[in-house]
Amino acid sequence: MLENKNRFRHQSLQDSESIQELLNSIAAGIKKGEITFSDQDGEIRLEPKGLLDLKVTASEEESRHRLELRISWQSDQPLKSNSLSVK
Repeated sequence: MLENKNRFRHQSLQDSESIQELLNSIAAGIKKGEITFSDQDGEIRLEPKGLLDLKVTASEEESRHRLELRISWQSDQPLKSNSLSVK
């Protein structure tokens, strides 16, 4: 669901094979440097470049299990070169 021009949100029930296909597509898009998400309500195109920040959270509470993946990056900030000097 497209909430505004810069935000895309989608929620649906999927089987594990469908989710695996979606994750494979996301991985391929990260490798290519372009990911497009779309559904009947809208579309967003992202261009992951440089270093990506990855956050993985897993939890289990009674019968509810959750896995969250968050990948973020900044496109307008140049990569800082932090060189190491050893003497």
